[in-house]
Amino acid sequence: MKEKVLKVHPNDNVIIALRDFTAGEQIEWNGETVKLLEDIPVKHKFSERDFSVGDEIHMYGVLVGKATRYIFKGSRISRENVTHSASSFKVGERNIAWRPPDVSRFRGRTFDGYHRADGKVGTMNYWLVIPLVFCENRNIQVIQDAMLEQLGYASGRHFSVNTQRLIQLYQSGADTEAILKADIIQDAAEIQRNRLFSNVDGIKFLQHDGGCGGTRQDSETLCRLLAGYITHSNVAGATILSLGCQHAQFQLLEEALKDMDPNFDKPLYILEQQKSNSEREFIAEAVKKTFAGLIQANKVERRPAPLNKLILGLECGGSDGFSGISANPALGYTSDLLVALGGTAILSEFPELNGVEQELINRCIDDAIAAKFAGIMQSYALRAADVGSGFDMNPSPGNIRDGLITDAMKSAGAAKKGGTSPVADVLDYTEQATRPGLNLLCTPGNDVESTTGLAGSGANIIVFTTGLGTPTGNPVAPTIKMSSNTTLAQRMPDIIDVDAGTIISGEDTIESKGEELLDYLIRVASGKAIPHAVRLGQDDFIPWKRGISL
Repeated sequence: MKEKVLKVHPNDNVIIALRDFTAGEQIEWNGETVKLLEDIPVKHKFSERDFSVGDEIHMYGVLVGKATRYIFKGSRISRENVTHSASSFKVGERNIAWRPPDVSRFRGRTFDGYHRADGKVGTMNYWLVIPLVFCENRNIQVIQDAMLEQLGYASGRHFSVNTQRLIQLYQSGADTEAILKADIIQDAAEIQRNRLFSNVDGIKFLQHDGGCGGTRQDSETLCRLLAGYITHSNVAGATILSLGCQHAQFQLLEEALKDMDPNFDKPLYILEQQKSNSEREFIAEAVKKTFAGLIQANKVERRPAPLNKLILGLECGGSDGFSGISANPALGYTSDLLVALGGTAILSEFPELNGVEQELINRCIDDAIAAKFAGIMQSYALRAADVGSGFDMNPSPGNIRDGLITDAMKSAGAAKKGGTSPVADVLDYTEQATRPGLNLLCTPGNDVESTTGLAGSGANIIVFTTGLGTPTGNPVAPTIKMSSNTTLAQRMPDIIDVDAGTIISGEDTIESKGEELLDYLIRVASGKAIPHAVRLGQDDFIPWKRGISL
């Protein structure tokens, strides 16, 4: 992709600038000369021909907008001259013919994971401490402060301040100068080396603002989400803190656990504060039971597992005009490789599938799955419109500034993360991924609500593509960041793990970058590589309240 410009699909009528252009420059394209009538910033698009008011704008081979004013050939496509428009969709004849990619490089490969009694295999081994209601968040924080660093786990920062060292110096009679020269910073890696439980990768504390107030549906959904985390392949067991009087009763959680895993046998400790004698005793009991759980969790060791045990979450955030032509299609190729190997991929963010519904419906393996997807999309769109916030309002200011000017344009690029394989299943929020292949999961486009949902439905590893840089992760699913452009990878090296900008420069192809990413996924899944989001303790967890969130 060494050209200065790119047309993604033969049917497109706009062209992408791969560098900054100034007004007056001439572009040779398909034997024609296009004179640029204005500056075209990198990642933005310009018109291949003249457009009259109402003419359709096509990109990625689909409708992404309509002209709101006359647009001369060589003009920049912007919010000032184009509005969102997307094609309608319906369930009808489908085409699930698929040519899988060549997986000979990966056939027979394994990763070293944690094998669970239910047949799942984890890429990490965590213990969870979970409040059933926000009233318990303070107690959760006390337990976190009491346990993490003393057991050798980083507290969510990449360093720790060792105040105990200053106390020791003072008690030994050191003067002020010695105290001021003392080295009191410990790297997270140094803290981790002192781990008491070598086979436990961490203790994760899932604080949230739900469980009471709001609607009963929100509390029921929260319990199902938490059950998805407790039964997750990366989780060894959990300590549950309940106040006692909240909507999110333990019985709801118990029902969800039985539904997701009828033979559930992980260690699970439930404590109810309103039945305790005092807060001190309540917290002490929670710490002791968590410690006992860690002893059990530490008995599990990594063992080889086939790649079909990987469940890959497909996520994007802070997208730019290159996301849909570099990082997202590269991740889509990785998804296709994994599916061809018998694994599972989950594509979420339904507001960002607006405009490509028909393509996905056509890829569904049967009518029932296609109808479920169409029904969820129609319902979601209507609910969004009812509160005055339709899908057309999804692009963020950052998206727009970097060339994604309509939701359909953003969606067409975002959907590339799902590759080309048939759609094996469609999941509503908190439903579990049980069928190998590509699954579509209903979540909002909000990055953290979406990644929270991906892990809640079983993703044991997540790849998060970004063009602008998004510092976020997930408590239980290691999250790998892939940049759409090399400038971002160089500017935020502490955030980005894989650079897909080499596709733009021509150093890599979509296929070679997709294979490189799968190699890295295997290393992360085996505990041999640590993504930056894990190293930095980016354990973001936001349950989706089923009101409208885009």
